[in-house]
Amino acid sequence: MAVKSHGTHTDDNHKALWSGRFAEGPDAAAVEFETSIFVDERMALDDIHGSMAHAEMLGACGIISKKESAEIIKGLKSIENDLGTGKLKIDYSAEDIHSFVEATLTDRIGEPGKKLHTGRSRNDQIALDERLYLKRIIPCLQNEIITLISTLTDIADKNKKTLLTGYTHMQHAQPGTLAQHLMAWATMLKRDWLRLEDSLKRVNLSPLGAGALQGSTLPLNREMVAKKLGFEGVTENSLDTSADRDYCIEFTSDFAILQSHLSRMCEEVVLWSTTEFAFIELSEKWSTGSSIMPQKKNPDFAELIRGRTGKVYGDLINLLTMVKGLPLAYDRDMQEDKAPLFEALDTVEGNLKVFTAMISSAKWNNANMASSCEGGFANATDLAEYLVRKGMPFRTAHTVSATAVRKAIDAGLTKIEDLCMEEFQQCSKLIEEDVYECLSPVACVEHRQTTGAPSSKTTSVQIRNMKAFCKKSTK
Repeated sequence: MAVKSHGTHTDDNHKALWSGRFAEGPDAAAVEFETSIFVDERMALDDIHGSMAHAEMLGACGIISKKESAEIIKGLKSIENDLGTGKLKIDYSAEDIHSFVEATLTDRIGEPGKKLHTGRSRNDQIALDERLYLKRIIPCLQNEIITLISTLTDIADKNKKTLLTGYTHMQHAQPGTLAQHLMAWATMLKRDWLRLEDSLKRVNLSPLGAGALQGSTLPLNREMVAKKLGFEGVTENSLDTSADRDYCIEFTSDFAILQSHLSRMCEEVVLWSTTEFAFIELSEKWSTGSSIMPQKKNPDFAELIRGRTGKVYGDLINLLTMVKGLPLAYDRDMQEDKAPLFEALDTVEGNLKVFTAMISSAKWNNANMASSCEGGFANATDLAEYLVRKGMPFRTAHTVSATAVRKAIDAGLTKIEDLCMEEFQQCSKLIEEDVYECLSPVACVEHRQTTGAPSSKTTSVQIRNMKAFCKKSTK
């Protein structure tokens, strides 16, 4: 993507924050190359809020006067208000969002604005902005996850007895239900929510006051700023604080795992929407056609979500590679942390919204799903467990059940239960007439009542617990 060109300010307030040591300004192409404001502008409010807390602390500690502190805070509030109303636009000639805010502040209040940066570096400032942004935006993503979990749980609640074959190796494995399958999806997403919640704990420490890498000789009160901004405390080591981008990597890793779950779910939607499966019919609002084949109704949105997984994985690899050889503390390579972090976040957020809309508007073909449980000998394990209940060792029962399957195949049958009693007893004398009651798909499902299993009783517990989790976890 081409870099947007922009002009450069010539007045002192808009010079680069580091320009004092240089006799001449940077080349225009160099300015374009290093500018990050197109990426970090989304953190404008976080930069302003962090600066307000910093200014209040500077005044409270006597590093600047309380009058100057009040003027700075008032000026920052005016910038926040004007950005909110659209009266003030981001100036893309600024080097980054910090430079834009500070220059705009100085334009408005004069000399006191130049005191805002006292006791801080852009190194701890950007770390603060990123942490504030993540603390603000991750709960929104978590709510999107809860919305999807709630959608899946509601569909499951209506389909506790809707049969659906479970697969391993994409071969018929054991009878199950649509509710059980959708609750499996919901459980994956619950782990995604919990991972993000856990990551928020580690980002909830204020880095401000760590300076460029070695703190400050000024009597800063880091703890005051942390409390003001809602952090649990402050980071422990100033050198590590400047060098740390673990939180970017950790959240992007969370996004990548979440995206992998969405991709797997979409893969099943794509399979289930084929003519061969026909378990699900996607809404025409969430399908597309073909430019050459008039009959087509394609699951493009599921495929696009699946396809964008590589983008999120790439963002994670980008960040891991960025830090792998960096000496402590700050290196300009670390400016490149925001683009992959934000891209991964935006991608999974968009995918969550689309998947929720797509799945909530879909129709389920209960008859086809029930038919999938017929044939394929998916009840073979149930026959083995029937024999275990009669006292037979499982390994022996496994062999007996496999023998019954072989006998049915040789007879041209597709179901074990189509064997007559004489054929069953050729496999084992322990098999009696009551075996037929255990081998129907409904019986196979309803007899599975261990915690987390697909019976309507145990699925109801899963649904009830998941609804409680959603209610408790909505932010």
